[in-house]
Amino acid sequence: MKISILTLFPEMFSVFDHSIIGRARENNLIDLDLLNIRDYTLSKHKKVDDYPYGGGPGMVMAPQPIVDCIRAAKETNKGKVVFLGPRGKTFNQELAKELCTEENLVFLCGHYEGIDERVYKHIDMEISLGDFVLTGGEMAAIPVIDCILRLIPGVLGKEESFMEESFYNGLLEYPQYTRPEEFEGGKVPEILLSGHHENIRKWRRLQSLKITKRNRPDLYKNIILTKEDVKILKADKNNI
Repeated sequence: MKISILTLFPEMFSVFDHSIIGRARENNLIDLDLLNIRDYTLSKHKKVDDYPYGGGPGMVMAPQPIVDCIRAAKETNKGKVVFLGPRGKTFNQELAKELCTEENLVFLCGHYEGIDERVYKHIDMEISLGDFVLTGGEMAAIPVIDCILRLIPGVLGKEESFMEESFYNGLLEYPQYTRPEEFEGGKVPEILLSGHHENIRKWRRLQSLKITKRNRPDLYKNIILTKEDVKILKADKNNI
């Protein structure tokens, strides 16, 4: 997958030079291209913003630098243009799974009081992280892009590993333990030491169901319980 990022602060994306994403880039599994919007302004003073018509606080990103930057990105990346903004669909794991199937994506990071409305005709999708305010679109783009890229086959090393993580199947993840077996009075559950893989699988599923119901009832109400889910939940209730 190729991702082009249109931003006023390319240096903020150095986070993708490290860890899992950094290794995936070294192995040519993904291609990240950074374009500085300021490089495309026609202003001799390199301005990319101006006062809003009609008055009001703050500044608005001007259309010309953004649109020219999008056009430059499109020369090598024909993917959808995704804007990180407050009007967009709230980002979640389902949307990440949808976007990870794209061969190319272009992410536009806004700043100040937003972008000139006339830029929207060049945008295919708008994404929001939630009902709160961030300093700029870069802050939203980083987790969105990271979430999408780790779903690309081969990026995590074991392609199936993300399938056990929180939200992938609509549930929060089950509890995890590592050595030592006992720490400050807390012991690893006996079932995880049993070596019985089927019982461990069922225990983990039960814990995911219980944790999601307790911590995120909004997610739990959308879960379609399988016959096995009903059975293990009933067995757990009978053992209380």
